[in-house]
Amino acid sequence: MRRREFLKTAAAGTLGVGASAADTLPRRRYRDNVELSIIGFGGIVVVGLEQQEANRLVAESVELGVNYFDVAPSYGDGEAEVKLGAALQPYRKQVFLACKTQQRDAAGARRELERSLERLRTDHFDLYQHHAVTTLEDVERIFAPGGAQELFLKAREEGKVRYLGFSAHSVAAALAMLDRFPFDSVLFPINFVCYSQGNFGPQVVTRAREKGAARLALKALAFTRWPKGTDRSKTATPKTWYQPVTDEKLAEQALRFTLSEDITAAIPPGDDKLYRLALRLAARFRPLSAEERKELLARAAGVEPIFRA
Repeated sequence: MRRREFLKTAAAGTLGVGASAADTLPRRRYRDNVELSIIGFGGIVVVGLEQQEANRLVAESVELGVNYFDVAPSYGDGEAEVKLGAALQPYRKQVFLACKTQQRDAAGARRELERSLERLRTDHFDLYQHHAVTTLEDVERIFAPGGAQELFLKAREEGKVRYLGFSAHSVAAALAMLDRFPFDSVLFPINFVCYSQGNFGPQVVTRAREKGAARLALKALAFTRWPKGTDRSKTATPKTWYQPVTDEKLAEQALRFTLSEDITAAIPPGDDKLYRLALRLAARFRPLSAEERKELLARAAGVEPIFRA
């Protein structure tokens, strides 16, 4: 399957119809001379896929210009790392590979780092991140004597990681992390509903910019929480714990919002249909105008955001 056919598959099912061939995805500067595709490949996408299917999806993504891949040990209890490691092996030198750890102590982080390197069949990560930093207690544990930050610095000295970062789903925790250390990047939800209805996100983007940390985005296509009692296994996107945007017109506006917020790249939800949709929409990206941004934020009125500040 080549570029035209791959893009057409993004239109299958309930996520829209019609697609055309597109140029290679645009790239933006991360740090130094490193440039990343504006859409990243979230490792959870390969969870549940056969290895051959995962290989094909990764190969197609690389052909489209995707060079940013992000994964974590918790995705499918290691399944994502194992499958992505095999799928990326022919392309490892061409891509920027990011991994994470939720271990907050140095010894635990060391064990997880070494296991992740083995699973992903690589001798180093381009970016290693403290994963899902949620509370100020997490921050204190990371920076305490014997904390995971000690391992991060040591691993960088050893050449096992190049850049250091973190992901967070808390404004307070993200700001605290940025104030404690000059991280290379922060991976954080940048979403129009969260901005409009939860005042969640702009503070982190501003602080990261002030600190010189690159901004990487999550949850661009999130809309709201599933209604209580929803059986996610019976939805069109069972791997998303939130209700995603599936209307193509709104999805394009949502993604344009995120990509217009002074970020380097966005990682779509870990669903292959939504990932393909994001690739197709990003290939024709244009920044939101001030008026379009105002209208989109107003459209979110009354929608319950998945996060609040």
